[in-house]
Amino acid sequence: MKARLLVVDDDADMCAELARMLGKRGYDVTTDGSAESAWARLTDADFDAVITDLNMKGMNGVELCDRIVQNRPNVAVIIVTGFGTMETAIATMRAGAFDFLTKPFNAEQLVFSIERALRHGSLEREVARLRRDVEVTRGPGAEIIGDSPPMREVWDLILRVAETDATVLITGESGTGKELVAHAIHDKSGRRGGPFVAINCAAVPEALLESELFGHKKGAFTDAKTARRGLFVEASGGTLFLDELGEMPLGMQAKLLRALEERKVRPVGGDAEVPFDTRIVAATNRDLESRVQERTFREDLYYRINVVHVTLPPLRSRGHDILTLAQAFITRFAKRHGKAVTGLSPAAAERLLSYTWPGNVRELANSMERAVALARFSELTVDDLPPKIRDYKQSHVLLTSSDPAELVTLEEVEGRYIQRVMEAVAWNKSVATRVLGIDRSTLYRKLERYKLTPPPDKWDNDA
Repeated sequence: MKARLLVVDDDADMCAELARMLGKRGYDVTTDGSAESAWARLTDADFDAVITDLNMKGMNGVELCDRIVQNRPNVAVIIVTGFGTMETAIATMRAGAFDFLTKPFNAEQLVFSIERALRHGSLEREVARLRRDVEVTRGPGAEIIGDSPPMREVWDLILRVAETDATVLITGESGTGKELVAHAIHDKSGRRGGPFVAINCAAVPEALLESELFGHKKGAFTDAKTARRGLFVEASGGTLFLDELGEMPLGMQAKLLRALEERKVRPVGGDAEVPFDTRIVAATNRDLESRVQERTFREDLYYRINVVHVTLPPLRSRGHDILTLAQAFITRFAKRHGKAVTGLSPAAAERLLSYTWPGNVRELANSMERAVALARFSELTVDDLPPKIRDYKQSHVLLTSSDPAELVTLEEVEGRYIQRVMEAVAWNKSVATRVLGIDRSTLYRKLERYKLTPPPDKWDNDA
């Protein structure tokens, strides 16, 4: 839909010129020759923004702006004048004007200001909607928040696979919510009445992992003073979640494969095999296909575990889910910390949308808890955000300009593009080589050439 603009000026020629110029740029423009009649028009019709002259007979632009802000806060006001002074600029800002332009101004200045105002208004409406709609409640799937197309696909897959006993492999970057998806699959399944048992395969030493998964007999090793059932048996009737499966040692992979194929486990130090009735859900942030090629992950286990594959999208590709999640976290942490914080300011929302979120949902949650803890007002402002989000600037290469001064060398284009790709894939080198169409050794040379280094938490992301 076209944005609806109301132009207010007692100079008929100026109204006609602005209407012509803005109409050519796709806006739906209405003009009015006085502030009084413009205000009457605003009470009966909806407009997205008002562009008003400052000095008019009767009610002036500042007075009209003040009335609009008090009664129609969703309508942005841009004030223009041929007599710009510091005092008038301060007066317009105090009245709540979105912007203040001094004549003569060119068309692009005005359009830029209008587009900023429309975006600001859109974010204000979005933030207000989130405050009304977001309720963080406990229950099956309640923690999986978002309505973006990628997340709708994930939910569709969860609901279709939940009622089966098929083994599920969940992949995605660190912090995307893989365990939440595993919980949702369990909670939506016929096994919901059984246990949900989780183990982080990267956090348990290989010597203990076999005992954790398969159990052990009394006296099987020095500290085995009593017998113990393993997690496969403990999860019988429910779901066993194998997190960080890509970190499992090769020796354990062979034993896991045998257990999955035979649906039985042999406790450490035992002679008899014990059957189990457990649904297996596994997760990893590693590229298992690459690990198979590198011979660090068994190919037969990969195909045995990868019956149904759920791929979680990174947060940066989920659009306004970022704001929905942020509002949910604000509600949660405000209650937890006893703070009267109700939501985001539009400016803060804009910063969240422009950031790339290498740490995904986990990073967003931590950022919102920090912001709520430090907040001084009922809305989170830009100043409340962590510095890396507050000060983040995307690197863009301008390719469409006809001004030679704005164009850059091929070398700079390549360096910036490689940096952008590395940020987009969270410094996952296997994924980056596929996106860039180069081998790993070439990628390392180019990273060194352009002095591109990952943030500290991505140094080991060599998958």
